[in-house]
Amino acid sequence: MNGYALAGGPAPVNLADLRAAAGRRLDPAHDDFFAGGAGDERTVRDNEAAFDAYRVLPRVLRGAGDRDLRTQLLGETLAMPVLVAPTAFHRLAHPDGEVGSARATAAAGTLMVVSMAATTPVEKIAAAAATPRPSATSGPGRPPKLWFQLYPQPDLAFTESLIRRAEAAGCGALVVTVDSPVFGRRERDLRNGFLDLPDGLCCENMRDPETGKVRSITMDAGLDWRRIEWLRATTLLPIVLKGILHPADAALAVEHGADAVLVSNHGGRQLDGVPASLDALPAIVDAVAGRLPVLLDGGVRRGTDVLTALALGATAVGVGRPVLWGLAAAGEAGVRQVLELLRADLDRTLALAGAARPAEVTADLITPAVRR
Repeated sequence: MNGYALAGGPAPVNLADLRAAAGRRLDPAHDDFFAGGAGDERTVRDNEAAFDAYRVLPRVLRGAGDRDLRTQLLGETLAMPVLVAPTAFHRLAHPDGEVGSARATAAAGTLMVVSMAATTPVEKIAAAAATPRPSATSGPGRPPKLWFQLYPQPDLAFTESLIRRAEAAGCGALVVTVDSPVFGRRERDLRNGFLDLPDGLCCENMRDPETGKVRSITMDAGLDWRRIEWLRATTLLPIVLKGILHPADAALAVEHGADAVLVSNHGGRQLDGVPASLDALPAIVDAVAGRLPVLLDGGVRRGTDVLTALALGATAVGVGRPVLWGLAAAGEAGVRQVLELLRADLDRTLALAGAARPAEVTADLITPAVRR
């Protein structure tokens, strides 16, 4: 792959390079907003560290010369088992914002989950993602559809209006965040006094189409399984429950008609001290017992991380902060770099591990790390 040079430095060779470039460009308070988590940020650190508990155990002489990274997920064909997880406020990172992220994701032939807290309306993001891109490998110029992340609001009529907007924009699934009955306490933001977006930016999906007024996102501590049943009766879109960590909740998700679960601790931004997503994954996989796809986000930075998650039973993984790093570093081109770095690293990892496609990644390809 031919990387491009960032202003003032060489071409990035990994996601850490893009993280460093983003830190040089972002306002320190905004950098802290993207990087930070709840409390002492133990879970933020654990999300990445959890991958270090495993090592790849390669097979040899397996003839993995003709590799194919494509992955099927809820009726979509992804060019690789990596999608863009929902993150808020892309225009805080770069003027290209969610439009740039959507274009880059479409060019990579994979899937972007649009945050309800996007700084661009879902309709504009969908239009950007739908533009045919020659490099998209999910089909002849047709990238996968967007998905829409939803915080169910106490106002059911407004929640339904958000769902209808997502449907009309062509979103292919609802990703319902269920781990946020209240806002987490993010101490970096409190120290920086970062309590609202700068002038000119807002959560555009929360804008009332009749009055133009922007509503605040309301976390609902009363959210329960009855609301999931209401959502299931309100839309025909597949429903992915995001924020599942307990295996009992995974089993309940199956019972209540979810189409997939996303093992996630919200990037460590809600409740500090919960398990790393990767540590929670095996029990969730066991609980759903193959009845629906299991996704994971949190801490994915390398192709070996993707392989480890697949070996533990995930169908695909999401990346959040790295997309924001790429966006901050170089706009749309930076997001393209993030996804290409991950794709190339995963392809190389599969070849070296002896697997030709994601479905061939089995539990025997990883082993616990030996501590000395």
